[in-house]
Amino acid sequence: MTEFPPLEVGGRLDALSGRLVEAEVDGLVVTTLPNIRYLTGFTGSAGILVVTGSRAMLTTDGRYRTQSAEQVAAAGVDSRVVIEIGGLQAQRDAVKEAVTGVERVGLEADNVTWAASQRWSELLEGIEVTPTSGVVEALREVKDDGEVARMTRAAAIADAALAEVLPLLSSGISEVQFALALDTAMRRGGAESTAFDTIVATGPNSAKPHHQPTDRAIVTGDPVVVDFGATFEGYRSDMTRTFCVGGEPQGELARVFAVVRASQADGVAAVRPGAGTKEVDDVCRQVIAEAGWAERFEHGTGHGVGLDIHEAPTVSPLGTAILAPGVVVTVEPGVYLPGVGGVRIEDTLVVTEEGSRALTTFTKDVAA
Repeated sequence: MTEFPPLEVGGRLDALSGRLVEAEVDGLVVTTLPNIRYLTGFTGSAGILVVTGSRAMLTTDGRYRTQSAEQVAAAGVDSRVVIEIGGLQAQRDAVKEAVTGVERVGLEADNVTWAASQRWSELLEGIEVTPTSGVVEALREVKDDGEVARMTRAAAIADAALAEVLPLLSSGISEVQFALALDTAMRRGGAESTAFDTIVATGPNSAKPHHQPTDRAIVTGDPVVVDFGATFEGYRSDMTRTFCVGGEPQGELARVFAVVRASQADGVAAVRPGAGTKEVDDVCRQVIAEAGWAERFEHGTGHGVGLDIHEAPTVSPLGTAILAPGVVVTVEPGVYLPGVGGVRIEDTLVVTEEGSRALTTFTKDVAA
């Protein structure tokens, strides 16, 4: 069995303490489950984590009594995290106790509804409740060796699964059937789940960037966009390849393939320490604009990946992040021509000291 570097959970609560100072709060109520997992190792479907400068308290219900204790201990933070188990009222009481003496508490505004924020204000009467954004997510941007190792494994599972099922494209299989075969191959290869709903878009459907697979049968000459990923121990991969069934693409579609491939290669080359995420987007977008299809590249160039399939930083015209070693991002330019077809090529890359390394390594050969 492969040994993976341990996840460096122990230092994350300390790092968060510094972020609380920057956010001008004395404590943070963490309700986003991936953030709870990142900080404590707990993977349950329900829980609240309260972090103040001096302590951390995790509360969940009786379904997770044993699991929470085991996972917090395995993460090496059992000396820092107090666990409180009980029903809804007991959990509320535990939260109130955890913030005793605190003047200003932050909520995760990007994930807390207006109604929920009102309930928190009522529960924590006498304490100033204020919105915060990206406090934990900023810590998650730079992955440790254990995180990168798990994402590398997820990518390898996805690579192998695509190699296994790719011959089916020429068999007259439908989009839905191919997606199911690919998902099954990933599970068989060791994935705990898919990273997101697999996209298989063929023929005219390939001009829809987020097409949902249908019963349309794949035929010779079709462009086929396959966007998919695997999840391994919570960490995700993301890759897109576009194929042409039965040989090389013809006519305008051939030019689309060539332009997108050049755009993606230039974008990959731009991923390095110190580069701005907008700079990477600009590089990809310029190639496509020079080909006359600026209007047909209708999404961002990429995004961060980790415990979530879309997380910080964003690689887009609005991107403001500066890449650093350990940051994991996708580069996925595309061109979509209604009535002709679409092409997208995507890799997941980890920024290194020298440049970047692709976690997704499947061939970019067009013919299938």
